Amino acid sequence: MENEKNEMIFGVRAVIEAIEAGKEIDKILIKKDIQSDLSKELFTAIKGTMIPVQRVPVERINRITRKNHQGVVAFMSAITYQKTEDIVPTLFEEGKNPLFVMLDGITDVRNFGAIARTCECAGVNAIIIPAKNSVTVNADAIKTSAGALHSIPVCKEQSILSTIKYLKESGFKIIAATEHGDYDYTKADYKTPTCIIMGAEDTGIPYEHLSLCDEWVKIPLFGKISSLNVSVAAGVLIYEAVKQRTFES
Repeated sequence: MENEKNEMIFGVRAVIEAIEAGKEIDKILIKKDIQSDLSKELFTAIKGTMIPVQRVPVERINRITRKNHQGVVAFMSAITYQKTEDIVPTLFEEGKNPLFVMLDGITDVRNFGAIARTCECAGVNAIIIPAKNSVTVNADAIKTSAGALHSIPVCKEQSILSTIKYLKESGFKIIAATEHGDYDYTKADYKTPTCIIMGAEDTGIPYEHLSLCDEWVKIPLFGKISSLNVSVAAGVLIYEAVKQRTFES
């Protein structure tokens, strides 16, 4: 049985109604060979939304539910996602000095949960994730985060490129953690409004996103293993920001 613990909706009409009602949906599984007038209505409803859709063999859906799913299952989000463009002005109006963490292409739920827990403990104002090819907030992520994902805003964005540009225009410094970093992470300045970007452990941050970043930093490694776990690396950078903002201001 697949480890899908979020609330789910099955059946074409039920999923269409959930989309039209504006429900928070993490992803929709649709069987590969689906063909019906109602399924065309479903694709019309999905069009223009940020909901990830996976075309899968019907056997996968059968493993999730034996009920009359009609080849369609939607997984509901465990939280309400927010928008970066809504949060930034509010933080500035409140006189805050925002610290964001962007997770660019991270897909491991437990790493996500661990990072969220660190973010909450460190007072990070928001976590940003892409709508596609990314982890989402499910029951496992919330459990690993020790409930932090219920209290820290998570922004799901259609375009990470556009979000980085928006943050820069809003006065944020964008700091990328990368093995191609120009210098040690402690040399960066995190005291002004800052967004720290962490990429996937295997592929890192895409170059089109890296090219927009203000600083590329790296964590020195002295052992034989070539990289840290991404949740550990995130914790190192986040607490460097906390140290600079708290003790060096």
